[in-house]
Amino acid sequence: MSIERDLKKRSNNSCEFCKNTEKLTTYQVPPKPKNVTSNQSIYACHTCIEQIKDPQKTDTNHWRCLNDCMWSEYKAVQIVAWRMLSRLRNEGWPQDLLDMMYLEEEDLKWAQATGEGEDADDKVIHKDSNGVIIEAGDSVVLIKDLPVKGSSMIAKRGTAVRRVSLDHENAEYIEGKIDGQQIVIITKYVKKL
Repeated sequence: MSIERDLKKRSNNSCEFCKNTEKLTTYQVPPKPKNVTSNQSIYACHTCIEQIKDPQKTDTNHWRCLNDCMWSEYKAVQIVAWRMLSRLRNEGWPQDLLDMMYLEEEDLKWAQATGEGEDADDKVIHKDSNGVIIEAGDSVVLIKDLPVKGSSMIAKRGTAVRRVSLDHENAEYIEGKIDGQQIVIITKYVKKL
């Protein structure tokens, strides 16, 4: 069974957050795993997904639906609910819901993997050469030939690096595999795909 079919059945053909029934699509909850299943995905409307992806477009009142969906039996829905409540917590009512919410330790790590819930001053944001935000699990392409320290290898310009991981202490560093070797890459030399 396809992921989308699973999610349609699970959600009864409606957004798993606001219950909208139009412009629905699947969304893989970052960081993206190697083998994506419906357990790592949500089924949501265009409005919800747009606001999940772009904090600048977040409409606080739209997310009053979190009062119900935070109790979902599906972990991916709980993770996104936690992230949105964390993003909105300064509004007052989301902090009350966040205080009631419980996530297992492993699920909390997943929820915190994107940096949501951290204070803006403490949050390390990775950006590519064009200023586009890079998240864990994204793919990037090298824009310059890069010598690999401690090796005679040169990572060639145009090389795609899939499923990068982030250095949570330094916004300039990401990690990825090139020719089977895990290397640290400086963000100003990559472009997000």
